[in-house]
Amino acid sequence: MHVSNEPIDPVRIGFVGVGGMGTNHIKNLVRMPGVRITALCDICEAHATRAGQIVQEAGQPVPTLYTRGENDFERLCAEEELDLVYTATPWEWHTRVSVAAMENGKHAATEVPAAITLDECWQLVETAERTGHYCFMPENCCYDRTEMLILNMVRQGVLGELLHAECGYQHDLRSLLLGDDGESLWRLAHGEERNGDLYPTHGVGPVAQWMNINRGNRFTRLVSMGTQSLGLNLYASKQFGPDSPEARRRYAQSDIVTTLIQTAMAQTVMIKHDTLSPRPYSRGILLQGTAGIVRKYPEEKIHLEGRTVGDVWEPLEAYQEEFEHPLWKQTMEELKDVGGHGNMDYLVDYRLIQCLRAGVEPDIDVYDAVTWRAISALSEQSIARGSQPIDFPDFTRGRWQDRPPLGIVTA
Repeated sequence: MHVSNEPIDPVRIGFVGVGGMGTNHIKNLVRMPGVRITALCDICEAHATRAGQIVQEAGQPVPTLYTRGENDFERLCAEEELDLVYTATPWEWHTRVSVAAMENGKHAATEVPAAITLDECWQLVETAERTGHYCFMPENCCYDRTEMLILNMVRQGVLGELLHAECGYQHDLRSLLLGDDGESLWRLAHGEERNGDLYPTHGVGPVAQWMNINRGNRFTRLVSMGTQSLGLNLYASKQFGPDSPEARRRYAQSDIVTTLIQTAMAQTVMIKHDTLSPRPYSRGILLQGTAGIVRKYPEEKIHLEGRTVGDVWEPLEAYQEEFEHPLWKQTMEELKDVGGHGNMDYLVDYRLIQCLRAGVEPDIDVYDAVTWRAISALSEQSIARGSQPIDFPDFTRGRWQDRPPLGIVTA
């Protein structure tokens, strides 16, 4: 895919969807040099006005507001002079907004997930290739401190040849899904109608970068299986009563979905989606190589052949200073008062702006965005077919064999 890599400074941004996550991104972006937020779009005028006040309080001109309904993003993309359109809307709008941005000569950034169906995945790829514009998915977990430390260790060969990884999204969302505001207004519908791994990118994004997926390696096939669907009904029965609509409703989503993926390099990746059970938060991170193993949950531990004494785990913290990722090391002072999911929210926005201002390709491109997201649609297919293996599409059309791995970036 050919993209004109001319530096952009300042980066003029139009933002679509400024509810919870959208507002968080706005707060990050107005702190950064070389950013101008010139247009805001939301179906709720109060949300757009609130975000506009944040922009104005940061010393920027009042942005133009687009609040004429759910399709007003099309007018923003067509009429505004922008370099980037960033969206944090409900999932089903992500592809539409991104395509509209690229078709109108802007780069696109879309909150996870970039797409829902395989057709949408291909639409993003083909639009990006045809227009020569980026489609970036800000997967914040790729910028978490531990995941980046592991990436640095992998690049330095500390774990040897990679063999197997485990990851996932294990987060009790029952109260959120059965709430009456925010994401509850649209997210529950996906679990009512779909059965698969609905949210794989937080776990698999860092794993894909460690294993050079789309950059010398690729996912080749997938198999998924799911448990019974019990969690939401039991929770609703306790909260609202056994005869409540929430307790009597049928939910398609399995309480736990487990997916196994094989790569072209004969590695395996196990992904677990578990959002309907009582449990502490985890992304289940584990990486096994020929020279050692590292994990993140429930504690950050590592075992390295030739360095760890005995057949035991040792704290990963012991290797923090030696293998701290340069991006974290160089931005530590700046991150002290940022917050947002352990600062990774800020770093994902920081890197996107840094890349656009420098005229270099973002760390996460359209092929990454759709590959990580396609796991959802493929897992649904596998479960619907009795857990049959499903071939993984090659969204790069063979270019993965020649594309260089993601390097160790700096600030």
